[in-house]
Amino acid sequence: MAEGEDMQTFTSIMDALVRISTSMKNMEKELLCPVCQEMYKQPLVLPCTHNVCQACAREVLGQQGYIGHGGDPSSEPTSPASTPSTRSPRLSRRTLPKPDRLDRLLKSGFGTYPGRKRGALHPQVIMFPCPACQGDVELGERGLAGLFRNLTLERVVERYRQSVSVGGAILCQLCKPPPLEATKGCTECRATFCNECFKLFHPWGTQKAQHEPTLPTLSFRPKGLMCPDHKEEVTHYCKTCQRLVCQLCRVRRTHSGHKITPVLSAYQALKDKLTKSLTYILGNQDTVQTQICELEEAVRHTEVSGQQAKEEVSQLVRGLGAVLEEKRASLLQAIEECQQERLARLSAQIQEHRSLLDGSGLVGYAQEVLKETDQPCFVQAAKQLHNRIARATEALQTFRPAASSSFRHCQLDVGREMKLLTELNFLRVPEAPVIDTQRTFAYDQIFLCWRLPPHSPPAWHYTVEFRRTDVPAQPGPTRWQRREVRGTSALLENPDTGSVYVLRVRGCNKAGYGEYSEDVHLHTPPAPVLHFFLDGRWGASRERLAISKDQRAVRSVPGLPLLLAADRLLTGCHLSVDVVLGDVAVTQGRSYWACAVDPASYLVKVGVGLESKLQESFQGAPDVISPRYDPDSGHDSGAEDATVEASPPFAFLTIGMGKILLGSGASSNAGLTGRDGPAAGCTVPLPPRLGICLDYERGRVSFLDAVSFRGLLECPLDCSGPVCPAFCFIGGGAVQLQEPVGTKPERKVTIGGFAKLD
Repeated sequence: MAEGEDMQTFTSIMDALVRISTSMKNMEKELLCPVCQEMYKQPLVLPCTHNVCQACAREVLGQQGYIGHGGDPSSEPTSPASTPSTRSPRLSRRTLPKPDRLDRLLKSGFGTYPGRKRGALHPQVIMFPCPACQGDVELGERGLAGLFRNLTLERVVERYRQSVSVGGAILCQLCKPPPLEATKGCTECRATFCNECFKLFHPWGTQKAQHEPTLPTLSFRPKGLMCPDHKEEVTHYCKTCQRLVCQLCRVRRTHSGHKITPVLSAYQALKDKLTKSLTYILGNQDTVQTQICELEEAVRHTEVSGQQAKEEVSQLVRGLGAVLEEKRASLLQAIEECQQERLARLSAQIQEHRSLLDGSGLVGYAQEVLKETDQPCFVQAAKQLHNRIARATEALQTFRPAASSSFRHCQLDVGREMKLLTELNFLRVPEAPVIDTQRTFAYDQIFLCWRLPPHSPPAWHYTVEFRRTDVPAQPGPTRWQRREVRGTSALLENPDTGSVYVLRVRGCNKAGYGEYSEDVHLHTPPAPVLHFFLDGRWGASRERLAISKDQRAVRSVPGLPLLLAADRLLTGCHLSVDVVLGDVAVTQGRSYWACAVDPASYLVKVGVGLESKLQESFQGAPDVISPRYDPDSGHDSGAEDATVEASPPFAFLTIGMGKILLGSGASSNAGLTGRDGPAAGCTVPLPPRLGICLDYERGRVSFLDAVSFRGLLECPLDCSGPVCPAFCFIGGGAVQLQEPVGTKPERKVTIGGFAKLD
């Protein structure tokens, strides 16, 4: 029984050792210097947090032409083993800077490194090319001497060497080749010795004889981490600079005003974070393994897909080659037929000309016919012969080859085809669309507009995704609603009121889906949108109000009456209020509408009022006393003192000369009389659009910035009867109603007993 337990314990120990050994072997790539690809020796921490051997860093700076900034003298070996050939075996294989280059730099008048002259007021900062991140990091004026050694990494490297026995035995650094195995180490000398060399370099009766021998090692570390500037032990950590500092560093102006904490606090905080992150990773090993399997499957799928893509491209190129070969054969056949036809015609012409030679052909036959003495017979034979001779004579006199020898008409213009073949490339997915924020808005519906970048591949269709951001998050991935559209705009119908929507879009073509556009956030109105038109039949001084044909814009043109009133400025000027109403009366629920006021308007009031009170005002609208001479009012004020507790029949927001006047109170009762309340008001800039939200049941009306939906003013309102939108003008001004996004259906509205079909 005991033997079985011992065997089980031994097996468990061996399994643990195997796991530790495997873990250490897998860790080897983390312990390799990116310059020499060997294990770190005296690693330095660069400002970019990467590590590099001190000797490698010195070599890199030497190759860059920096001299005299190779490192901290306190970290250099001081024993006879400090020569490059004996301190590190790999240093003997490195190429040092050429002497002629160093002499040239020194003779040119430069100081310790190129670019810095003796006594220069602005010394050059040393830049180090980090081999890990491929970027230049700033080392400051001191170079490597201002960097910390990574003692923790040295300890990890030493433990790794001991666990896997890398490099075998440690050799003496002072022996002549071949070196003996080291038996002692000296921390003061920073070298390893065999017995004979230790006695030789630590003679009896000298100060070195007091050095305490240690076990041989490849890395001699200082007892603690020292400040490279003041050679004192670091005791604090600067969070602003993210650097360890000593007591003297704290009082320097370099760290004045920085957040500095003790090393113990930084140690505990970083250790807790690292432990937490490592615990999370170790606790999700199944997830890591699953993701590894997914990546391996992705690798296999990539290999298969890549092979298929190669075959498809090869097949398409072969198809192009077959089409070209077929076209080549047809073109060559056409040239061959044309050539044979021309050769036949030229051969026939040659035969005709050869028959004209003396003693052959037609000439010989004619000569024989001329020997005929029988006149009737001669006439009979010579008649036909004379015609042939005449044609031959004419052909001889007007000689011209029967066919051209040039084939210029058979030349091909392949410039366009060559350009197409040169530009033949893989089809790319569309780039991320750019949202047109000037044309994208939310009103009764959401209208989204976008465009592709100039050099983007075309998209066959687009996918618009949207979701609400003001709803509680559901477990799992974020769910988006999707719409497929063909054009470069989309209309999202029936959005929820008082919500925030986030939208994005991406294009798609044969190559697949492209990148998403940037997210755009749109606020929907706080209440259902009220659609109405401007009614030009109501309001005082209607002849001075110009309403557009679509009845969605109005402009006040003061004209001659206002100019004539200038004669009464010294005695008090009385101006009339021009009013235009909407053709819809609200009797229940909540409603919202928006409008834009011309910033150049002199004085405009936007709001709502009881229909009955507005009609009374139309029948006998009182004049408005000039605000310049009424001590109880101001032409920029927007609220009137409430003299009774009852809610006012009107609620207006005053706009003038690009400003909005807000009263000192929370409520406003600015009516058509023009006598506004608190004189001590404040002004805010006029937004591009104003929103009005009417809550009929609560008897409240709110004025908003229709772009950001920021509240401007909230007023009480008497809602004992139908309430109409109203717009008042004093002087010149213009108002434009917000255009509805969707198509407004026809509806019949009633105001004051008059019916109107919309």
